[in-house]
Order: sequence, then C-alpha cells, then structure tokens
Amino acid sequence: MSMADRWNSDKRDEDSEDESEEELSEGYYKAQKDALIFAIQVSESMLAPSPKSDDKKATDDSAALIALKCAYQVMQQRIISNPKDMIGIILFGTKKTQAPDIGRQDSHCYLLTDLDVPAADDVKALRDLVEEDEDVDEVLAPSDQPADMVMLLRLVLHLFQTRAPNFGSRRLFIITDNDDPCAGMKKNPAWDPAVGAKDIYDHGCSIELFPITHGRSEFDTSKFYDDIIYHDPILDEETPGKIAPAKSGDGLGLLHSLVSNINSRQTPKRAYFSDMPFELGPGLTISVKGYNIIQKQAPARSCYVWVGGEKPQVAIGETARLAEGSSRTVESSEVKKAYKFGNEYVYFTEEEQKSIKQFGDPCIRIIGFKDRKLLKFWASVKKSIYIFPSEQGYVGSTRVFTALWQKLLKSKKVGVAWHIARKNGNPQLVAIIPSRAASDEKSGTQYLPAGLWLYPIPFVDDVRDGPETGKVIRTTDALTDRMNKVVQQLQLPGGAYTPSKYPNPALQWHYKILQALALEDVVPDQPVDTTVPKYRAIHKRCGGYIQEWSRVADDALEQIQEGKKLKREMEADEDEEEVRPAKKSRSTTTKDKNTGEDGLSNVELRKRYNAGTLAKLTVAELRSSMGGRGIDTKGLKKDLVERLEQWVEENV
Repeated sequence: MSMADRWNSDKRDEDSEDESEEELSEGYYKAQKDALIFAIQVSESMLAPSPKSDDKKATDDSAALIALKCAYQVMQQRIISNPKDMIGIILFGTKKTQAPDIGRQDSHCYLLTDLDVPAADDVKALRDLVEEDEDVDEVLAPSDQPADMVMLLRLVLHLFQTRAPNFGSRRLFIITDNDDPCAGMKKNPAWDPAVGAKDIYDHGCSIELFPITHGRSEFDTSKFYDDIIYHDPILDEETPGKIAPAKSGDGLGLLHSLVSNINSRQTPKRAYFSDMPFELGPGLTISVKGYNIIQKQAPARSCYVWVGGEKPQVAIGETARLAEGSSRTVESSEVKKAYKFGNEYVYFTEEEQKSIKQFGDPCIRIIGFKDRKLLKFWASVKKSIYIFPSEQGYVGSTRVFTALWQKLLKSKKVGVAWHIARKNGNPQLVAIIPSRAASDEKSGTQYLPAGLWLYPIPFVDDVRDGPETGKVIRTTDALTDRMNKVVQQLQLPGGAYTPSKYPNPALQWHYKILQALALEDVVPDQPVDTTVPKYRAIHKRCGGYIQEWSRVADDALEQIQEGKKLKREMEADEDEEEVRPAKKSRSTTTKDKNTGEDGLSNVELRKRYNAGTLAKLTVAELRSSMGGRGIDTKGLKKDLVERLEQWVEENV
C-alpha cells in the first residue's frame, strides 16, 4: 500500500468510525482466502473430439481441453477478483506421472500447475497449452491403466496441507465423464478412496463434482462419487443446488455449460455473519447465516515499489500525528476522541463511546408485516444481505425458516425487522423480502437458492426533500401507444437483466492491459464492451416505430407551443382591457396566419366560442372567417356555425 493510500485509509477510518461500526468489515470478509484445485480426468472419451455442429462458432475441442480452458478462464477471473487466492491443476489418468511429493511413479497423476497464487509464467504456460496446443500430445496422453483415485486424493490433501494450511476455504473440483473410476479393481479396505476423501473433509476441505455426459449416456453418482462427496442435508432439502451434468454436444456448448457450472461454485459461500438470532416472536427464535451476494468490484490498489536493492520491494508508508502549531509528534496514547458541538469539543473515552452505542446484542427481530406493494423501489439505503437458515444455533431452524418463506411468498407480504449486525453496532430497519430460486437458462444450474433478503429501509432522518419539479407536461395517449411498441421490441432476453452477461468494461480493460504487459503480449487496441447498444439490430427491429413516435411527438409539441402562445395572447388582451377601455382602431392591421379575412383572430374566435356567441355572427362574417382558415363555406348558417365550432375545438 502506498503512503498516500495508507494515510487516506487511516483518515477515512477515523472520520467514519460510526459508519464502519454499523456493518461488518468488507475487508475482513474478503480476507478469507480460497485454495482451489482442478482435477481433470484424461481418458480416451475425454480426449475424443466434439461432434460436428451447424453452429459457425462451434469447435471440435475435446472435453479435457475444454475443461482446461475453463480452468484458464477461472484463473484469469481470480487474478481480477481475488488476487490472493491459490489455484492448482492436476490431470489424473495420464500416461506420464509428475507428482514428486507423493513418491509413487505409477499414480498416473500429473501436476500441471502447482497450488499457488497464479504467476505470469503459470498463466502463460496454461494459455500456450489451451490456445496454442503446445505440448498437448505429451501432456494429454491417456494411460492404459485406470487412474489411482487414492493417490489423487492423497496428492490433493498434501497440497492443501503444505501450500495452504491456514486458508479459510480449500476445495477440490473434479471434472470427469467416468462415473465409476474404480470399476474392475479389487476392493481393499486399506486402499479405499472413501478413506482418502474422509481425510480431506476432516482437514476442513471439500470436494465438488462436475460430471460430463456424452450423447444419451447418464452419469450415475451412486456407483462411486456418492461415497467420497459429502452433501449438507439441510441445503439439499430446500436448495439442492446440485450440478447438472454438462452434455458434450458441440465444443462451444460444452464450454458454456461447464463454465456456468463452475462459476456457480467457484466462489465459496463465505458467511457475512453466522448463527445470527432471528426472533419471529416472543419465545420463538431461530438462527440464520447472512451472505453478501453483491459487492462492487474495483481494480486492486497500486503500490510504490523500491527498486534500489537486489530485488524490488514494496514500500510501506507510515502515518504520524502532529500537534497543530508546535509540529510536535503526538503518540496514540496522548490523544482522545472528540466531537464538535457548536464551538466546543466534547471528549469521550473508549468506555463512554461503547456505552452510548449499546443497543443490544446482534439480532434480527421481526416487528410486523406489510403488503409487498407498499415497499417502494427507492426505499433502500444499502445493499441487501441474503440470509439462510442454520441448524448450529437452534435445531429446527430450517423448518421454521421455510414456513416463513413460503407464507411471505404466498401472501405477497414482507416483514419489517429491527436488525443489529454486530456487537456495539448501530441498529437499522430492514424489510425481509422472500425470493425464489434462480437458475441459468442454458445449463439449468442453480446460481441463487431460494431464501430471504434483508433490505435496509430508511429512518426518517435518512430521507431528503426532492427538488421542485414544477409543472410536468403529461404525455398523450398516442405517444404512449407508440412508445409501448418500441419498449416491446427492445426487451432484454428473458425480460430480465442478467449480470453474468455484462462484464465491467473498465475493470476488464484494466486487467487486459496488465495481463498483456505481464505476459509480454500485444496490448489490445480497445476494450470489449458488451454494454454498447447494437444499433443495427435496434434500427432493424424498431427503427420505424421510433421514427413514427418522433413525428407524433413533434406534432404534440407544436400543439403545446400553440396553446402556450394562445394563452399568452388571451392574457395580454385581458390585461389591456382592464387598463383602458377597448377602442377599435380604424387603421388597417397586418394579418397573420391566425387571423381570418374579416380580421377575427383565433383569440377572438376562442372568446366567442367560450361565450357561445359564434352564432351571432352573420353568414358573411362566418364565411369570411372560415374561408381564411381553409374551412368549407357551403351550406346553411347552422352548418357553418357547427364547422367553425369544431375547428376552434380542435385547433385553438
């Protein structure tokens, strides 16, 4: 961290201590590092080319190569989102063995990328393998013997213990199309994969399976993987979230399906808070966990590096407080926290500060229910927190939580609750909103389970008065009808916004340039921005509707301007009549487009129409007024009056 960054960070911490104590520290939340190992099977079926497809973008890449491309994408994403996380890649079932840490030379396990924070050389080597096909035939050569799953699990456990012993999350992702890798092998209690899997779980690690199927085949997990993969029965009861097998159709479809499956599990579910008491009523309390689902991602901070030594070192800045006037260095023990009240400073000790912030222990306490339609879209002061039941605090929490969730959905209600996120934290009001499960359309993988959301709502102190809008011009029915056609033609796919389709172009551009410089590649000319509108498609789908709406809008605007002009003329005439008696001038005046041949202006016609005296005009006067305005002058006086009245209604 640079000296300026550190000083600004300390200053922000001091100036906004109250705000920081209201919620859990995001830095602490993201500091839980993750160690991830991809175990990709290499076999004849995994190396078979993908079937041919009519899709021009489809490829004939094998399932093994697609799995490596998926791991490469995850590695690139982790460098951006979690630069301190570790990633490793193991190929099992290979002819060549490269696993020096476990001793055996016939394990058929190949450590392609050691478990570590991805370096530029690791990314470059993996890129050359998946994009340039460098050393593919040598690395992806299948063995005649089946893979030794026991040795694979031992290698994984050894990497976790030696490379990432203190990581909060350590996970193994197995990508395979073989549902029974130990078929035909004699069972040996001393050489049982289930024992190796249990050792992994006993050390706080977990295993996830990403199966691949070919054609109409099915992947039966009961043959082998149910014995080595442990499921949480609580999560499986309400939100199964099981990974659907990725079907190996064309290469592009398999890649999308596999990437979607892995993206749904690549980020560990790190609890924002754990075992929070959730009070539904007097004597009825359950426990829940909170998860921070949405967090704005920003580029990692830059730092200053000292290059004067044998190797570059990060320069760490320090902050010193100086007494105003004397410039004497002040130690932390010599200062007190003070708040300004008027022109005076009020001092607080740490104990006094804690006592005035004591509103009770952390909890979520329901105080009532409201119709969901009463919750306004603007009534949110912070991001929402997703909550899910936990059996660790109170047994039976899942059943009660599910009943509340179902009732809120069925009744279209939301709860209103008192929430304190942490000890000595400030209370806040939250709306408890139910949500249904959301799944990826293509793969069917569930990326958001059903549950409840804590939606922070404002106190009266948080609401500000809006600006004065003045008189608002309302639209016309004709404009509304034409705009509805435009909106219908420009609907997003599925009628909903999907964040996974829109990467942040500024963030991606930043790391694309960093990656190009680190890997000594050509710097790209411009960023890939999926948020840029597709103008040709928009013009093709609704260009005519937009032009039609524009014409109607111009006509409506012209009528509004004519109305304003007419109103000004009427007000001016009324003011003139009040000041002096009306006196008709005998001098001729220049006629404009709003004046008939008889000299009656639109203003005078409107006055006569409002007073109901148009019928008092003679036939000659009527025909003169109508002829100058392009109105038919044939017929009886009654017909002429009706036509003139209709013209005044529509045009004046």
